[in-house]
Amino acid sequence: MLRYLAQRLAYYAVLLVAAVFLSYALSSGALQPRTYFEAKVPRPAAASIDRQLTALNLNDRTPVVERFGRWAGGVLQHGDLGRTIHDTPVNDDFRRRIGVSLRLLLIGSLLGMLLGVAGGAWSAVKQYRITDRALTVVSFVLLSTPVFLLALLLKNGAIAAKDVAGHEVVPFTGYETPGLAGGLGAHLADWGLHLLLPTLSLALGGLATYSRYQRGTMLDVLGSDYLRTAEAKGLTRNRALLKHGLRTAVIPMSTMFAYSFLGIFTGAAFTETIFGWHGMGEWFIQSINEQDVNAVVAVNLFAAVVVLASGFLADTLHAALDPRVRR
Repeated sequence: MLRYLAQRLAYYAVLLVAAVFLSYALSSGALQPRTYFEAKVPRPAAASIDRQLTALNLNDRTPVVERFGRWAGGVLQHGDLGRTIHDTPVNDDFRRRIGVSLRLLLIGSLLGMLLGVAGGAWSAVKQYRITDRALTVVSFVLLSTPVFLLALLLKNGAIAAKDVAGHEVVPFTGYETPGLAGGLGAHLADWGLHLLLPTLSLALGGLATYSRYQRGTMLDVLGSDYLRTAEAKGLTRNRALLKHGLRTAVIPMSTMFAYSFLGIFTGAAFTETIFGWHGMGEWFIQSINEQDVNAVVAVNLFAAVVVLASGFLADTLHAALDPRVRR
C-alpha cells in the first residue's frame, strides 16, 4: 500500500507543477496589468509604468517563461508568492484568507458528502417508498438551483427572520462578530453561528449530488451475489448491508469527492462574496478585476493543492476499502 501511495504522490507532484505553470501562462496571457497603471489619473509616463511592472515581475514585454522562472524561484527558495499589483506581499493576503476559506470549504464539503452518502444509501434501501421519492424530489430541486441563488435565498431568509423577530436570529454577514468579548467558547460559538448559512449553501448542493450517485451505486450492490451469500451465511440484512454493501458502494464516492472539490471551490467564490467572507474566492474575483496576475496564480495554486490533496486522500481511502488496489 505504501508503494502505491508513493507512486500516487509522485504523480500528483508532477500534476501540481503542470497546473501551476499552465495557470501562470494563462493568467499572464489573459490579464493585462499594464492597463491598471495606464488607467490611473494622472496617467504615469510609459517608462515609469515599465519600471513598476518590471519590479512586480508583471511586465508583459518580458517573456512569460522568464517571468515564471523568477516567480517559481521565489516560491521554492523563500516561499515568496510575489507582490500584488498594489506592491504589497501576496503572502500577507494569502495567510489572512486561507484559514477563512479552508474553514468554509472543509466543513461544507465534508458535511455535504456525509449527508449525501447516508441519504443515498437510505434512499436505495427504501427504493420507491415515500422517503425515497421525497429525497429524490428535494435532490433534483437542489441540483437545479445554482449555489449563488441558494446563498441569496438563505441570506434573504435570515434578513426576513431578523425583521420579524426584531433582532438578528442567524448571522448573515462576515465570519465573526467584530470586537466580541469572552473566552474561547464564546468565539467558537460565534464562528459556528456565522458558518451556518454559508456552509448550508455549499453542503446542500453536495448533499443532492452525492445522494443521487450513492443511490445508484447502492442499488447495484443490493442485487449482488456476494450480499446474498453474506445473508445466506447468517448475517442479518442490516449487518450485511453495513459490512459488505455500503463499503463497496462508497468506493466510487471517494474518487468523486476528490474531483468535485474544484466545483465546491468555484461555488465558494460566490458564497464568500454574498456573505461578506474575505476568503480566497472573494480575493480571486477581486484580483481578476484588478488584472493582478500574481494574486490570481496564488489562488490557483491554493485550489490545485486542495484538489490534489483531496485526490491523494481519495486514493488512500480507496486503497483502504479495496484490497485489490493494494496488490
